[in-house]
This record gives sequence, structure tokens and C-alpha cells, in this order.
Amino acid sequence: MRKTVSKTDIGLKRKLNQDYVFTADLPLGILPNLYLVADGMGGHKAGGFASKYAVETIVEKVNSSKEKEVFSVLNQAIAEANKRLRIKAAEDESMTGMGTTLVAATISEGILRVANVGDSRLYLINEDIQQITIDHSLVEEMVRMGGLNREQARNHENKNIITRAIGAEPDVNPDFFEVQLKKGDRIFMCTDGVSNMLTDEEILAILNDNGTEEDKIERVVAMANEHGGRDNMGIVFISPEV
Repeated sequence: MRKTVSKTDIGLKRKLNQDYVFTADLPLGILPNLYLVADGMGGHKAGGFASKYAVETIVEKVNSSKEKEVFSVLNQAIAEANKRLRIKAAEDESMTGMGTTLVAATISEGILRVANVGDSRLYLINEDIQQITIDHSLVEEMVRMGGLNREQARNHENKNIITRAIGAEPDVNPDFFEVQLKKGDRIFMCTDGVSNMLTDEEILAILNDNGTEEDKIERVVAMANEHGGRDNMGIVFISPEV
């Protein structure tokens, strides 16, 4: 039986929680399940509004979509969220420039399908840890061009500059990934409040240790806060049946 655990945490430095998560283990529209993690950005309260509004729009559009193919459903829903956020930002000056990252996942017949905009991440966890999504960030582009190594990237001063977000531009361009799951695979989705505070190896060690899924997520949050807790955290942890 699938086990899904989710959590958000404000961290130690922020006054508002702008991360938002959603989980549905039961069918939503044509999708057999849906998991979303979003990290909002913008002025006072705008980032929190952006992440929640985008997630709610995506859930609504997925539920009503007439599309028959998974990535078409997700792409259409993300495009609608992008359009609506931009309309809201144009109507209210306090929301100008708001946006949100998004990582979306759905699992069907042992296949994981993922959509991603921004630098929130989806990892595959087994004996090792594999980042499935690719960060849409300035630092990630510098790494891919050879200008930075991974360790330098973790602590770079421009770490928080993202190159794609829902609401940022008239058109949004998600990346899509498809993964054949194998026995023992688990799925860990998180915002950069986790991945900036913990190394992949630290995440893996916690998730492969003893304890319930709830215990492990609490320990991820606790360790991120021990390391400084500089940002909000949004987490979804899924142990699927394969």
C-alpha cells in the first residue's frame, strides 16, 4: 500500500511560510494520483499567495481536463496557473513580480511522471539518491557550463536566482521526466529550503535510517533547521507500490 507523508515548515529566518504542498493518493481527473510542491516568491504575502493559488489552479484544471495524456494534462494545468498568476499580479500592485516554483508528480503502473518549473526538486531514493529534476537556476547553468563545481554551487551567493517560474513570463516552459520505478524506490520532493541546507548524502542517510516516514520527515526538517533553517521547507515523501 502506498504511504505518503507531507509537511511544510517556516524555518528559522522567515516571517511567512511561502511553501505549499498538495497530495492526492486517489484519482484526480484522468490521473491516478497527484503530488505537488511549490515555493512562492514575491513581496509581503505575495509569495505565499502565488504558491497556494498556483497549486489550487493546477488541481482544478487537472480535475476538469479533457486531455488524455498525462504530460498534456500537466502542461495545460501549469499554463493556466501561469496565466492566472499574471492576471492577479496585474490587478494588484502589491503582487507585482510574484511567482512560484513547482514540481509535480504522478505514478501509474510503476511509471513515475514528473513536471518541473524552478528549483524545487524531486529525488528518487533507494540504496542511493538520484535527483530527477534539473534546477532552473543561474547557479545550475553555471555548473553545466563548467564554471562551478557542485560544492561551490551549494554556497554560491546567487544560489536563489531562478531562471524559470510560474508567473514570471507570459509563457511557461516546464521540463518533463519519465522514470520506470523498481522495487524499493521512494520519491522525495522538496523546496530549496531543504536542498540548500542538507547535502544529498544527508537526505539519503535520514530517509534510509530506521523509523516511520513521519519520523524521517521530522528529522529532515530538524536537521535543516540545525544547519541554519534559512528558508521555508515544503516536503512530500512517497513510498509507492511497485
